[in-house]
Amino acid sequence: MTIATGRLTLEEFLKLPETKPASEYIEGEIIQKPLPKTKHSLLRLKACNEINQVTETPKIAYAFPELQCTFGGRSIVPDIAVLLWEQIEFDESGEPVDDVLIAPYWAIEILSPQQSSNRVTKKIIHCLQHNCQLGWLIDPDDRSILAFLPNPQPQFCEGSDVVPVPEMIPLNITAEQVFSWLRMQQ
Repeated sequence: MTIATGRLTLEEFLKLPETKPASEYIEGEIIQKPLPKTKHSLLRLKACNEINQVTETPKIAYAFPELQCTFGGRSIVPDIAVLLWEQIEFDESGEPVDDVLIAPYWAIEILSPQQSSNRVTKKIIHCLQHNCQLGWLIDPDDRSILAFLPNPQPQFCEGSDVVPVPEMIPLNITAEQVFSWLRMQQ
């Protein structure tokens, strides 16, 4: 949903109060993300947990849900932004600083029914153009994941296909395993 306003600069947008759900600044427009539903929330939670389980203790990376990242003239909020540990800026007390001014190392978007897949794909491509190393577009409806890498063609993954993850993240996962996270009761 685009919020109708006069054209704002990125700096003006960053001074606005936060919204729920989050708003993004893309090409001069403020676009509010759709409110996540159950499947979307569950996939986001499980993906963050799965990634952080193998990356946090060895300080390789960290998966943040709904983290605002401002770079390349835009301010976006991927469903999951994975930052390499060395990309995370910490304050003097060892806590991460609030403002992330770089593209995530790995951006994960989970398509909601009311979202345009092309608009979400455009966000992932913007990340890749600014040093992001991998983007996932997860489509819960057709149980597929489109993996975007900086140079080769996108890779369509479903069923038992192994989904690409960044090389330094020790995670081997199939599309089927990702969607198994939705089965809370069997």
